[in-house]
Amino acid sequence: MNRVFLLLLFVSSSYLLNAQVGGIAVYDFLSSPGSARVTALGGSLVTIADTDVTQVQQNPALSNSTMDKKVAFNNIFHFAGINEGMLAYSFSLDSVKMHFHTGLQYVSYGDFIQADDKGNQIGEFRASEIGLLMGASRQMNERISLGANLKVLFANYAFENGFGLGVDLGATYQVPGKNWSLGAVVQNAGYSLNSFETTRSNLPFNLKVGYSRKLKHLPFRYNITGQHLYQWDIRYIDPDNVETDFTGEIVEENIYRVFTDNLFRHLVFSGEFLFGQQGLFNLRFGYNHLRRQELRVSTFRSLGGFSFGFGMHIKRFQLDYGLGFYHLEGATNHLGVTILLGENWKN
Repeated sequence: MNRVFLLLLFVSSSYLLNAQVGGIAVYDFLSSPGSARVTALGGSLVTIADTDVTQVQQNPALSNSTMDKKVAFNNIFHFAGINEGMLAYSFSLDSVKMHFHTGLQYVSYGDFIQADDKGNQIGEFRASEIGLLMGASRQMNERISLGANLKVLFANYAFENGFGLGVDLGATYQVPGKNWSLGAVVQNAGYSLNSFETTRSNLPFNLKVGYSRKLKHLPFRYNITGQHLYQWDIRYIDPDNVETDFTGEIVEENIYRVFTDNLFRHLVFSGEFLFGQQGLFNLRFGYNHLRRQELRVSTFRSLGGFSFGFGMHIKRFQLDYGLGFYHLEGATNHLGVTILLGENWKN
């Protein structure tokens, strides 16, 4: 089973080897953080298997029995009335020793003005995308867990419709009694076939590997996640923004600065302060260098790439909030609520 998973991991990651990071994929909302917690932690977290049922969107191998009978609803409040979010639920079947989960990820782009070829307004239309997620995980031994997601995708843009299929393949490794864990996931391997296109389009593919460690003498856990690991050079060079000398010749970039910038675009750093015996209150922060570089304005400084948030649970409820800075114009607010349908909150 482990060899089969590794083979699928290799095949799925290699078929997009020459792809660019952004701009050519459809259903890009699949790349968005599914929960307020992940927003606060920089947009990626593939290593922590705890009670957070929305983690199945990040890595299906994280699905476990402590998520059972929990329903989570998360919504991102974007600019201009755009709403995006996720609904998730998880349960276990002891007869097959597997954990199952399902989710609904969505984005609504709001209302648009419809006009004819002469610019006359003739009405309004809406645009939206939906992804139905179904998955399962299994503990292979005391250290390794494997999981998979199937995603069925639908899109509606005015009078046109879209359809797509995608898969996630994930694995986690944790030694019992130790405070560290590893995670790896192939995200969004698949295609779409839309009624308004004659060719297939790729989904926003990603290959991530992460490491998390909880400190022994401090209630703090840090996470390091590598993203877009199928491709080394993920920098975008703007041809209209190059440095020249007084003769007009293009000045070559410093090779060490280029290497460092590209390296850190692959990494997301985050941390959580875990207060209380059962993590009743958490403070979170993260930094995503790729996000900061892609959306920065060279003449202004901003908090782009940084994120913050908190989480707290009271009896049967978990409340999470994430604040993600993408651009100097402001940040997105991400709110999440998890409700326990069973008797006791497991940790």
